[in-house]
Amino acid sequence: MTVDDISSGADEEPPFSPYRTPHHEVDHTAEPTNDPLAIRLEQLILGADRRYTPFQAARTAGVSMELASRFWRAMGFPDIGQAKALTEADVLALRRLAGLVEAGLLSEPMAVQVARSTGQTTARLAEWQIDSFLAGLTEPPEPGMTRTEVTYPLVELLLPELEEFLRYVWRRQLAAATGRVVQAADDEEMVDRRLAVGFADLVGFTRLTRRLEEEELGELVEAFETTCADLVAAHGGRLIKTLGDEVLYAADDAGTAAEIALRLIETMSNDDTMPELRVGIAFGTVTTRMGDVFGTTVNLASRLTSIAPKDTVLVDGALAEELGRHGDAPVSESEAAAETERAEKSGEEPPAYRFALQPMWQRPVRGLGVVEPWLLTRRTT
Repeated sequence: MTVDDISSGADEEPPFSPYRTPHHEVDHTAEPTNDPLAIRLEQLILGADRRYTPFQAARTAGVSMELASRFWRAMGFPDIGQAKALTEADVLALRRLAGLVEAGLLSEPMAVQVARSTGQTTARLAEWQIDSFLAGLTEPPEPGMTRTEVTYPLVELLLPELEEFLRYVWRRQLAAATGRVVQAADDEEMVDRRLAVGFADLVGFTRLTRRLEEEELGELVEAFETTCADLVAAHGGRLIKTLGDEVLYAADDAGTAAEIALRLIETMSNDDTMPELRVGIAFGTVTTRMGDVFGTTVNLASRLTSIAPKDTVLVDGALAEELGRHGDAPVSESEAAAETERAEKSGEEPPAYRFALQPMWQRPVRGLGVVEPWLLTRRTT
């Protein structure tokens, strides 16, 4: 459908909801709230009043109904039928995305991916800020004051500061990600890259969920995720995602991933409030999509975590080989001992290794065949 097609029926609403799921006969839509405070807050945050139905917004933006529907859903918003609930901000967002497609800067599927990835990321951020941040701050400071009376002025004060901070962090992250991409050896490596991938998993978490109160469990998970995020970032890795009792991280080189894993074990084992931890790391080709990682390497790291004893780190043969190739760990202990002996006889400094590797038992791993894990530890001598 073109802009002209829409304009020809400018005064008529279409006989169907533009945001209805294509293969369903029933129009399951979400009615926009009519709560006065919610509307005032929406106007404050969006900076505009409700003016358009979805049909009118698409027409004003010069976007087909079909594309508008795809963008809207990709951003994570519910179907709203033909309620007059959209603003100038919605029109501008549609116009910008469509403009990127028209200019040839993005394909239509890529524009939808941009909408989806942005929507998913910011939805989680917004939920966290409301649940963990604003909910606490909006406790009435004085007797007799309602939460309603506190919320609006608080949001009014916080909004510009949080918005600027979000822009700063996003630009910083974009700069870092762009730097990694331009350093890739070729175009294929930009999508399918060789990375070290690690899973860190709390041992006995299921038993804890039965024993702890909900608030205690939430505090434990938050402490675990915060500690992991800080350690991964501080030592040069990237936190991919958290799954409650498990975190997934990646690093460009094996040494960084190994250091992070051992730091996690050491930190958690010194905290009496935390359960034991186990970590599995694999090295190899990884497919990256929308900030996540996929592929056999990721699956192998997950399997290694599941078979690791508590408070240990298991790595695959590829990561062990990388550590040896870069001088982070000896290829074999016998060779390391011989090198040390030769260096001492000649009065030279013996080679210094950060890590030690011990081959473990071979065992079949579902879907991956026979795997020989290596136990990773710090080298003390």
